[in-house]
Amino acid sequence: MSSSGSAGSAEATAALDLEEAGAVLAAEAARFASFGWMRGTSGNLSVVLSRTPLQLAVTASGRDKGELTAADVVLTDASGAVLGAGRPSAEAALHARVAALTGAGAVVHVHTVASVAMGHREPGGISFRDLEMLKGLGHPTHEVAVTLPVIANSQDMTVLGDRLEAALSPGMPAVVVAGHGLYVWGADPREARHRTEVVEWLLELELTRG
Repeated sequence: MSSSGSAGSAEATAALDLEEAGAVLAAEAARFASFGWMRGTSGNLSVVLSRTPLQLAVTASGRDKGELTAADVVLTDASGAVLGAGRPSAEAALHARVAALTGAGAVVHVHTVASVAMGHREPGGISFRDLEMLKGLGHPTHEVAVTLPVIANSQDMTVLGDRLEAALSPGMPAVVVAGHGLYVWGADPREARHRTEVVEWLLELELTRG
């Protein structure tokens, strides 16, 4: 096969992978939007397509997250820069930073009322203790205490990434960005989704406790 043929085949495979990722992310976004966690065009999702070099499929900017299609996704590199066409979320660089730091295969960012409210209430971090639901984050027993970090917001994704890196907490694959929302990650979109639902449940419980 000629070198041009090999390149064309590789491009077709990459496009197919991106389209498949888009379909997965569209389905995940529709689920979160149905919960009211991605109102309007808020929030964004990503999945890692390549580890070396690091490349991610990130939901496109400005789209209603309840109406995404497989085409509403953009390929980005480790800095959040676009590889090809489209415009990703402005937070694509943070998704890439999370994937690089944690080894995650997927990242979820949702704007939930509970995450914003609890971030204001507990700016030093939100503690959860002796709750059965903590097993959903990989803890073998409910007899543990974990902290969900809260970091100050910034429009500079490098600054925000540095704050996230400094705040990473063992046993908690998530962080609250104050006044903004919740970031959660997992090995794949399914695990990231499950963890997001667990962390949001924990936040809602703390919010109701007043």
